Amino acid sequence: MKEEKISRRHFLKSVTQGVIPLVIVSGGLIRLQSRIDGRVAEGYNPEEHYWGFAVDIRKCIGCGKCVLACKLENHVPMEPESYRTWVDRYVITKDGQVLKDSPDAGIAGFQPLSEDPKYQGLEIRNTFFVPKLCNQCENPPCVSVCPVKATYITKDGIVLVDETRCIGCKYCIVACPYGVRYIHPEKKVADKCTFCYHRLAKGLQPACVQVCPTGARIFGDLRDPESPVSRLLRDELVQVLKPEQRTKPKVYYPSLPEGVS
Repeated sequence: MKEEKISRRHFLKSVTQGVIPLVIVSGGLIRLQSRIDGRVAEGYNPEEHYWGFAVDIRKCIGCGKCVLACKLENHVPMEPESYRTWVDRYVITKDGQVLKDSPDAGIAGFQPLSEDPKYQGLEIRNTFFVPKLCNQCENPPCVSVCPVKATYITKDGIVLVDETRCIGCKYCIVACPYGVRYIHPEKKVADKCTFCYHRLAKGLQPACVQVCPTGARIFGDLRDPESPVSRLLRDELVQVLKPEQRTKPKVYYPSLPEGVS
C-alpha cells in the first residue's frame, strides 16, 4: 500500500475535529484523557494538595508534542496566538546576543539552525529550548486586577478563570508579566493553562507531562516530600522566570541559563 503523506495543516485540522485523537510519542501512541468531565474524583480534598511544576530544559528537545497535547486535551483552537503552553528556542551567539523564536508556539518542532535563514552567518555558542506555561503564582497580579473576580485561586494553588463571570476586558492579560493569557477566539473570555485541573483532581498528570518523550516536564504535589517536584526542589538549585516581579511562581527551572526571560 502506498504511504499517504498528509500536510501539517491537514493533520492539525484532523486532530481538532477528533479524526486523530492520539499523540505520537517516541514511536508509540498515548491516548489523551479527552472529554473528562469536570467533576472532582471522589475523596479528593483540595486542601490536602498544593500543586507545582518544573521544566528541565536540559531534557527538552523542542518536539512540540506538549503544545499539541495541550490543544487537544483542553480544546484550545488552532488559531495563531491561542496557546496555553508553548516552547521558545533560545540561540546564544559567541558575542553574547540572545535570540529567541517560537514558530507556531513550537507545535510542529523547529527548523534546524543550519536551514534557517535568520541564523545564517552567526557564530553560535549555545542553543536550548524553554517550555513555558502559566506559572500559577502564589501572588498572581491577574487575580487582583480582575474587576469581576472571574480569576481566582483554588485551595490547592491553581489559578483558574470562571468563564461565567469573565467579561473579556483583558485586564488580566495586561497584568500578567509572563504573557500566558489570551482571549479565547470562540468563547471571548480569558483563557490560560490550568495544569489540566480536570485531570489532576482525578489523579492524572497534565496532558503535556504525560506526552513528553524525555521527561522534561515534571509535575507533583508540593505538600508531598516524595513527589517528583518536591524531590527536584530538594536536590537541585532551581530558578523561576522574572523573579523581580515577586509573583512567587510555582513553575521551576533547574539550570536555567542567563538571558532567559
